Amino acid sequence: MNFQQRKQLIVQTVEERGSIEVPELAELLQTSEMTVRRDLAQLSASGLLYRTRGGAMKVSLATDKHRFANKTAVNAERKDYICQLAAQEIQEGDVIFMDCGSTVFRLCQFIRNKRITVVTNSLPVVAELMDSEVTINLVGGEVDKERQAVHGLIAKEHMARYRANRAFIGVDGISLANGLSANSEKEASTATTMARQTEKVYLLCDSSKLETNKYLYFAPLSLFDVLITDTEANPDTVAAYRQAGITLIN
Repeated sequence: MNFQQRKQLIVQTVEERGSIEVPELAELLQTSEMTVRRDLAQLSASGLLYRTRGGAMKVSLATDKHRFANKTAVNAERKDYICQLAAQEIQEGDVIFMDCGSTVFRLCQFIRNKRITVVTNSLPVVAELMDSEVTINLVGGEVDKERQAVHGLIAKEHMARYRANRAFIGVDGISLANGLSANSEKEASTATTMARQTEKVYLLCDSSKLETNKYLYFAPLSLFDVLITDTEANPDTVAAYRQAGITLIN
């Protein structure tokens, strides 16, 4: 496959998915990650996509890449599939933690009619569930306008006062070798605090994040009990996770 053919497929894939990681593109194009990075650099220089740390993003999303609405729109179909599976794990009367991740946010549409209590630091989650059957407990503390979430010392103290049946948390990267990683200490702190206060932790993670490593390693794989991902996950990767003793649903 020459550069023009790779260019067309890369641009088309980024437009359809919103964002994609280098390893995924390398597999899709049947080429090396080095070649993919070189192609992305050329396409970024031409203004056809936005280069991210681990891959590429649609230009229209990258113009304001930190907005929550943009993040939750990336890989939306995968996230909805994951959240449908996650919703099936929730029982009437449960108390659940939901963090501020964009995948976790999409769980809202599947739990609106459940008589449960949600403890969350996510302002979009609160807004989405405000007129639903769900009882909402909003974590107190400093509001991070960029992430539309509540973080900080008081937020951690608030969460530590409650016990939940289940926690649903997101992650920026996960690998068998290094565990869980994040792009921010704030999200990492929220995830670990929620995990300590719950009976069962579900990690909601679309397949693009499997076997990727981000800025901050913050927890071993033992932090969560169940990994829920989508059907696009590489079968060999899924098999390796299960062989490592991880309960994986997809």
